[in-house]
Amino acid sequence: MVVCRMTQMVCKTKTSKIKKKTKWWKLKKEECFEEFRQKLRQALGGQVVLPDDWETTAEVIRETGRKVLGVSSGRRKEDKETWWWNEEVQDSIQRKRLAKKKWDMDRTEENRQEYKELQRRVKREVSKAKQKAYDELYTRLDTREGEKNLYRLARQRDRDGKDVQQVRVIKDRDGRVLTSEESVQRRWKEYFEELMNEENEREKRVEGVNSVEQKVDKIRKDEVRKALKRMKSGKAVGPDDIPVEVWKCLGEAAVEFLTSLFNRVLESERMPEEWRRSVLVPIFKNKGDELQQL
Repeated sequence: MVVCRMTQMVCKTKTSKIKKKTKWWKLKKEECFEEFRQKLRQALGGQVVLPDDWETTAEVIRETGRKVLGVSSGRRKEDKETWWWNEEVQDSIQRKRLAKKKWDMDRTEENRQEYKELQRRVKREVSKAKQKAYDELYTRLDTREGEKNLYRLARQRDRDGKDVQQVRVIKDRDGRVLTSEESVQRRWKEYFEELMNEENEREKRVEGVNSVEQKVDKIRKDEVRKALKRMKSGKAVGPDDIPVEVWKCLGEAAVEFLTSLFNRVLESERMPEEWRRSVLVPIFKNKGDELQQL
């Protein structure tokens, strides 16, 4: 007979912090583009010129973007089957989205009831459209042409079920092929330990270098205008949460503001605190990597 005392500890699962993001991608639409520019001018008191202070300007831009473009829910987007959506369903969903945006802008009981009613209506229409689409699909599968579609669907499901990204065979340091699961996992561990812990040579500072004391020319407007034109849209935002689409949207006003801001940074040798929090992570893509999949 063995007697023992056991203590069970209940650990709380950590939930990831939900971060809502401004829907800057809506600036691709012409109507959102113009509405954002007009609302921003209204927030600035009808002036086209941006304030000289970076903190004030950035906060006005972010607040206007949240009000005009809206913010995301912060939840992970679930994959939804939309192949059976018809025009009626899409129109209902669009009306529901507009009602949600109206309720976010003005939190009245009337707007809330309107949004809830459209939400229930969309659920009913989605259910009917889905049932109708599946009935037509089953009827079509009973035919000879539908039998071919059935085999095509089965093959597609089989391909989707295979994990093509899973690496089963890699090479070690000496170029030898590793086939066992334990050796593959061990090699991946070694690779990521070296990747995350090795110092980047480009970050090392060379000591004893004499600085060149000479006058630096001021940044010109044409240089800023050319730089904005070369910057690509759709890139991830930095710590200031302002994408390049905003500056392109503001046009010449943004050129005036950024030129003045950059010159003040050069003269004072101090940049905004938000820019200091930006981190660059180099990602190397070498064709001769020993972890290249065979």
